[in-house]
Amino acid sequence: MQRVVSVVAHLGFRLQALPPALCRPLSCAQDVLRRTPLYDFHLAHGGKMVAFAGWSLPVQYRDSHTDSHLHTRQHCSLFDVSHMLQTKIFGSDRVKLMESLVVGDIAELRPNQDKVRELQNQGRDVGLEVLDNALLALQGPTAAQVLQASVADDLKKLPFMTSAVMEVFGVSGCRVTRCGYTGEDGVEISVPAAGAVHLATALLKNPEVRLAGLAARDSLRLEAGLCLYGNDIDEHTTPVEGSLSWTLGKRRRAAMDFPGAKVIVPQLKGKVQRRRVGLMCEGAPMRAHSPILNMEGTKIGTVTSGCPSPSLKKNVAMGYVPCEYSRPGTMLLVEVRRKQQIAVVSKMPFVPTNYYTLK
Repeated sequence: MQRVVSVVAHLGFRLQALPPALCRPLSCAQDVLRRTPLYDFHLAHGGKMVAFAGWSLPVQYRDSHTDSHLHTRQHCSLFDVSHMLQTKIFGSDRVKLMESLVVGDIAELRPNQDKVRELQNQGRDVGLEVLDNALLALQGPTAAQVLQASVADDLKKLPFMTSAVMEVFGVSGCRVTRCGYTGEDGVEISVPAAGAVHLATALLKNPEVRLAGLAARDSLRLEAGLCLYGNDIDEHTTPVEGSLSWTLGKRRRAAMDFPGAKVIVPQLKGKVQRRRVGLMCEGAPMRAHSPILNMEGTKIGTVTSGCPSPSLKKNVAMGYVPCEYSRPGTMLLVEVRRKQQIAVVSKMPFVPTNYYTLK
């Protein structure tokens, strides 16, 4: 077992969300889209395929979006997230590579191919291998119970953000990581591509497990207050602005040797101009790009993600506002369909998380 510092799942460093431009029904252009090893499996199980950031992925199956979302909260669901790049970093300078890219005190994180070349050109010993693996996420309160029947390892000894390589349903070489993108307990299973369909089929034989697609994945992560890279955070967002200061390693704060340290460290010690906040409202759902206004009607920010919450039966969203408007309970206005409605700054996560932490 080893510590996993891939904040991919926890921070939501994922592909962009589900705006119409990136999530649309397939057309004659579908042949240019990438397909995961489970493409035919999705079709056979009623997956409604859409174009998503260059991939053909299921937005939902026969269940409605709401039913799929709530099933994940109450039981467990299986997601195909194989569109996310999986890499292996090797060489004695692998830590230097990782820490040249991220703010945390960590040794592994998905890198930038050009950065690898840059360090190699400097004579550093570092390399990157892209893995030919599928990635399946089993998420929900019964996920560990379901998976335990298929593995010899004791999953009670695998807490949140740790991983181990094990055999799963007879497929060897699977890396099982206790993490996810829903706020629930669960795992992500990196499985050799040739074994992906067998593994998914075996998991679905358990009545606790249902398939879930992009729509449920987006509403689940939003209820959990998890960011979506490209929407809620990007290369112009600092961890302090994004309410992600916990990602900054203590040693690295002191050394100020991480990317953007000259900007970020002063923000830790003083005020920032804007912060990511949660918002709740009734009425029409808030969506990305909706203007956020103060009670006098002046625009002060923008919604970055928003949707109706199936769990809460209210509308939830996140966005950026000036620091003075970021206190929970602050009343604001959000413009939806050219009409202003009241929204309240709310703590995140909107729905309590259930990560397995051994505590």
